[in-house]
Amino acid sequence: MDATETLTPPIPLRRGSGRIAALLGLVALADFLIFGQQPGINLFLFALAVCVGILLSATKSPSPLMVALLLGFSVLASAPLLEAPSPIGFALCLVALMSIALVSGRLMPRRLTGLPVVFFRFALVIPVRLAADIRKYLATPAKRSSLVELRRGVGLWIMPLILALVFVLLFAAANPLIESALRSIRFEVLLRLFDLWRIGFWMMIAIVVWAMLRPHLKRRAARSQAGRPFMIVPTRNTPLGHASLLRSLILFNALFAVQTLLDLVYLWGGADLPDHMSHAEYAHRGAHPLIATALLAAGFVLVAMRRGGPGDHSSLIRGLVHAWIGQNILLCLSSMLRLGLYVEVYSLTELRVAAGLWMGLVAIGLVLILLRILLNRSNEWLIAANLASLIAVLYISAFIDFPAVIARFNVVHSEEISQEGPPLDLDYLSSLGPSVIPALDLYLQMLPGYLVDKRNQALAFRYYLVRDFERRPRDWRNWTFRAARLETHLLSPAAIAR
Repeated sequence: MDATETLTPPIPLRRGSGRIAALLGLVALADFLIFGQQPGINLFLFALAVCVGILLSATKSPSPLMVALLLGFSVLASAPLLEAPSPIGFALCLVALMSIALVSGRLMPRRLTGLPVVFFRFALVIPVRLAADIRKYLATPAKRSSLVELRRGVGLWIMPLILALVFVLLFAAANPLIESALRSIRFEVLLRLFDLWRIGFWMMIAIVVWAMLRPHLKRRAARSQAGRPFMIVPTRNTPLGHASLLRSLILFNALFAVQTLLDLVYLWGGADLPDHMSHAEYAHRGAHPLIATALLAAGFVLVAMRRGGPGDHSSLIRGLVHAWIGQNILLCLSSMLRLGLYVEVYSLTELRVAAGLWMGLVAIGLVLILLRILLNRSNEWLIAANLASLIAVLYISAFIDFPAVIARFNVVHSEEISQEGPPLDLDYLSSLGPSVIPALDLYLQMLPGYLVDKRNQALAFRYYLVRDFERRPRDWRNWTFRAARLETHLLSPAAIAR
């Protein structure tokens, strides 16, 4: 037996050929569904196809129950792409596919705290996995000799093919039937396949999909005992010790009490501010700095209430920490109220919606820190709870048509309709896209008849938005629930009357 025949290739032949077939099939499917098309249901279908490819390419075939669970998880995670493609929906879908690949490759960590590190290491491997496997596969002596034979065989065909092409051209000049047959060939279709953008798209899909089909984690260098960072355990009189923490918490509670009292008087109580300051200015200046303050406070609390720290041995420190967390929660609620007051004066925007969601997440995080202390839970529990709240907020947000919500809120609370709010900013509304058309129709329906200029301006913006929406590509691959709902609205009798 030849020595080269005893070498085992990096990828087993049967499993490797199946993965290569799955890779080629998924690249072809991506070309058909996605390339040159607007994002829509095509992304959802391709995500499901990748999930099926991962399960079929698994080294150890999963059980039918596991297959059903992973497919259901893929459908659930990719569902936001059916509503409307968005960066959040795409990110959730990609994370779900990475999770399925790690599960199928039996690379999931046993502890939840190791999950972010595993995902980060897997993401680092994705761009280079395909190139590394090709290099390993071609590095074997048998494959090198095969490449030499392939190059030699291709070289032997160059001259015959050139002469054959010359003869075909001569025959076409002499025979009109051959000339007609050559003219009927659509060379532009073939040339379209060699478009550089298309080839780049194939390569990008192949790189990502191959990493999913053959998951692998980059090896971490083993750290020696001497190289590990040592941890300083604070004593009673160190900056993180009992005495320092006690003084810090007393001082911090006093400072926060002043801020909380001012908010209770001026925001919650509605007391009159100085003449040179409005409630909107007071609210706007405080919203974001107070959230940064709450985040800094949360980090300090985690240090103060670490296991084995002063908080475990002092009921006074625990009580001060509980009081301080309560004040931080009130601080977040005050920030949300500040944002609400600012929105009442200056309307709602996408950035203000994002700020409100961020404030809500910070408040939830503070509540979870308090629960962790009261229930004596681990940091792993805290990370899992915060991660679950973040994923839940992002997942729900992916289904919400925020431009439509913002437009309807601004219309209902505008000066023209409610007689109290700010004038409707039609320029900003039109920048949000066709989703605001139903809100514009509501505005036109409720607008007083004497505001002719506003009506004409709104009708002009509505005309251009409808025109842009109607000019979108009409292909089943671009279908989304959001576009279907808007199309149904435009076909309603009230909308047609506009």
